[in-house]
Formats: sequence, C-alpha cells, structure tokens
Amino acid sequence: MGSLGKPVEKAKNFKGTLFRLMRYLKPQRTKFMTVFIFAILSTIFSIIGPKIMIKAVNKIAEGFGAKMMALKLHQPIPAMDFKYIGQIVLILIGLYLISAAFSYLQQYIMAGVAQKTVYHMRKEVNEKLSRLPLKFFDARTHGEILSRVTNDFDNISTTLQQSLTQLITSIVTIIGVIVMMLSISPLLTLIVILTLPLYVVVTMNIAKRSQKHFAAQQKSLGELNGHVEEMYTGHKIVKAYGREEESITTFNSINDRLYTAGYKAQFISGIIMPLMRFVGNIGYVIVVVVGGIFATMGTITIGEILAFIQYSRQFTMPIVQTANIANIIQSTIASAERVFELLDEVEEVPDHADAQVIAFPKGDVRFENVNFSYKEDETLIKAMNIDVQQGHTIAIVGPTGAGKTTLVNLLMRFYEINAGKITIDGVDIRDIKRCALRSMF
Repeated sequence: MGSLGKPVEKAKNFKGTLFRLMRYLKPQRTKFMTVFIFAILSTIFSIIGPKIMIKAVNKIAEGFGAKMMALKLHQPIPAMDFKYIGQIVLILIGLYLISAAFSYLQQYIMAGVAQKTVYHMRKEVNEKLSRLPLKFFDARTHGEILSRVTNDFDNISTTLQQSLTQLITSIVTIIGVIVMMLSISPLLTLIVILTLPLYVVVTMNIAKRSQKHFAAQQKSLGELNGHVEEMYTGHKIVKAYGREEESITTFNSINDRLYTAGYKAQFISGIIMPLMRFVGNIGYVIVVVVGGIFATMGTITIGEILAFIQYSRQFTMPIVQTANIANIIQSTIASAERVFELLDEVEEVPDHADAQVIAFPKGDVRFENVNFSYKEDETLIKAMNIDVQQGHTIAIVGPTGAGKTTLVNLLMRFYEINAGKITIDGVDIRDIKRCALRSMF
C-alpha cells in the first residue's frame, strides 16, 4: 500500500505511447482476449460463492430454530438437513475450484503473452543499439542506457504479466460485488458506499504527506550511488591525495539524509493500511447493527447478513488495488516511452550500395572545408583544411575540448560532418565501407 504515496513518473505522451505499446500486443490479441475472458470468469465464480452460501447458512439457522422450538414445546427434535447443506458445500467447492482453474489459466497464458511481447521489444532495441552512431553513446551514461534495456523492460514485463490481469479482476470484482450487495439489501449497500469518501480522504492525505519524503529518498539514493561510483572508480586518486576521511564524511552525510527520508516515507505510507482497516471496521459495525435490526424485523436473513458482510469486505480492497495499479500503469507507460525514444533515435547513415574498399591504402588524408558541430547552434569546426601526404607524420595538439579526438572520430566516421568532405587517397570516406575504413587505422 505504501506505493500509493510514491511520486508517479508520468509519460509525456500517455495516449500515443499506450497505443504504440498495444500494437506490440496485437500479434497476441487472441491469447490476450482469452486472458480477459478467463479473468472475468474466475472473478464471477468467486463472487457467486457467498450468494450460494446464504442457502446453507439459512438452512442451519432454520435447523437450530426448529431445535430450540422443539425443546421449548417438549417435542421431538427434528434432524438437521445435512444432505442439503452438504450439497451446497460441494457446489461452493466446485465454484472455487473452477475459479482457481480459470485464474491459473489466465496467469499462465498472460505470462507467455508478456514474455513474448517483451522479447520482441528487447530484440528490436538490441538491433537498434547496433545501428546507433557513437554520438548517441557519448551523450548518455552507460547507466542510463542499461536502465532502458533492463529496468524499463522489467517494469513493462511485470505490468503486462500481473497488473493488467489484476486491473481486470479488480474492476469486475467491484461491479459484481455491488450487484450482489444490491440484490441482498439496497440500504446496506448505500451504507457501504457512503464509507468510500473516508477511504479517499485517508489515502489522499497520507499520499500527499509521504510523497515529498519519497522524492527526497530517491534524490538521496541517486546522490549516494553517484558518490560511491565516483569514489570506487577514482579510488587510486582518493588514496594518492589522502581524501579518505573527506570521502567517508560525505558518504555518512548522504547516508543519514537517505535514512531520514526513507524512514519518514515508509512510516507515513505504512499508516495507510491500518487506517483503512479502521474505516472498514466502522463500516462493518454499522452493517452488523443495521443488519441485526433488519433481521429482527424479518426483512433479511442471517445468511444474507453474513454474505453481505463478506461482500463488504471484498468491496474495498479492489478499489485500492485499482488506484495502485493506475499508478503502476502510468509508470510503465513512462518506461515504454523511454524505450520508444531509443527506438526512434536517428541511426547511423548506412553505406552506399556501391561503397568501395581500398585494398591497398597509401595514406593520403585530406580535410576539405570541413564544418562540424556536436550541437546545431554551437559550431566546433568551421572551414577546416588539412592535407596529410603519404609517409608524413603530423601532431595535433591543443587544450582539452579543442577537438583532437573529434578529428579522429570524423576520420573514422563515428560522427558525420556537416559540410565539406574528408578523403583518403582521393576517395570520399562516405563512399568507403565503414568496416573497411575503420580497419585502416
């Protein structure tokens, strides 16, 4: 329940990303519809149980009533109709077994649907990564790319496999339980529904209070991970300059902030469930009292009261689950959007169909009026001309950021120039196969 208080990451284009994700499910639409139907059937068979149980409870109540009346009138005690009760119990067992079977089948089929969908998406991403230019990897950290390939896909897989079926089950349960409660007592149903605003007030207030602490927790966790990574990768430098104590002090400071934020976030969000049980018990007491009054008036039976109490217990949990799953789906669509952003990245310019291979390169390299910029509005190289003849050695020197590595990247076509041309032995490098070009150096 604590996840209700966490700040939800939202997609920039929820509708477009959702429809695009659904297209990946299209090849599995038959199985997906089967899962949808099985989830509904499993829930329906589960909901019918308490309604049928009414007959068994009423029969037992009638038997005890007849026994008490017989004792009072000093008459023979009538036998309890255990055969009828046994038949009801067998019917209930059969219903719950059928419900469990449908639930198992829908989970089994959905697991295959989710894994096949994610398999195809992961395959597309892997193939895409092999076609992306070096500038894509230079502009992003390894952690960010790995997060898209691992964490985002895990999030999508979990939602497809579990959250979607839970959402279907929760919605059907809410509708089914309301119908069953109305069939028993419209007034008691109204009492249960009137407690819903209390649930909303409780969850919203606690979510607002805990959200800022969850945000602080995520921020502190990111700082801690960054500090640890920096200290371990630069361990030799830390040791060389004697910065161990400073590093430990910084770690302890961030760790303390993480502890404080995490403790507050988990504690406040952990209050949600006890308070919801408290609100549920208030509704339970009211239902029992009003139901008891109706029972004494003869407008409702004991079996119906027990069934109604069971339905009222089933009513609140799906509502909370639906709200929680809605947050999870928003986070999942945000993950899918990041994956699709990667798939939509501009790929490396493909080789021409008639691209050449210089079998025996001489080594004449020329840069002719070359323009290049990493960013469109920031020109790095403008009208540059370099002519390196065969056998010559030229040193390229300059401060950090002057463009020394950039020249090598341009020469090997890790980046494409904006204007001009680069030739090797008089052949434009864009007319040479990449693998052959890079094998020269």
